[in-house]
Amino acid sequence: MTNNGYSNFAVLTKPPMKTVLIVEDDMINARVFSKILTKRGGLAVKHTENVDEVIQIAESGEIDVILMDVSLSHSVYQGKPVDGIRITQMLKANSSTAALPIILVTAHAMDGDRENFLQQSGADGYISKPIVDHQKFVDDVKAMISD
Repeated sequence: MTNNGYSNFAVLTKPPMKTVLIVEDDMINARVFSKILTKRGGLAVKHTENVDEVIQIAESGEIDVILMDVSLSHSVYQGKPVDGIRITQMLKANSSTAALPIILVTAHAMDGDRENFLQQSGADGYISKPIVDHQKFVDDVKAMISD
């Protein structure tokens, strides 16, 4: 007990914020996702489309889930263009990042795409753009994060 009558362990601390890594090459989409996740979801966000940074951040343990754009028209790894499917495959094949939940995000929402993209990539979830129901978007992202 301290001299004010409270034990040092009585102070309640908030658990650290859960963090989402947004891998998206469209800055407008990245800003929209970020705003929805921070304002409505109370989540912290990071953003990059740089593949080396994605791998480094994923390996660091600083994030709880990745939102991965499927298309990524500007992303290059080891001199070769890569898309979100390929980056997801690389992360799922790496023992230090394999358990990190990855949600694919795409505007290419044709019949069969969801199952095909999930099977090809090994991702854990799939969300189609545009995001219409903001609360469902937040709920879907939070459902992938373990407490």
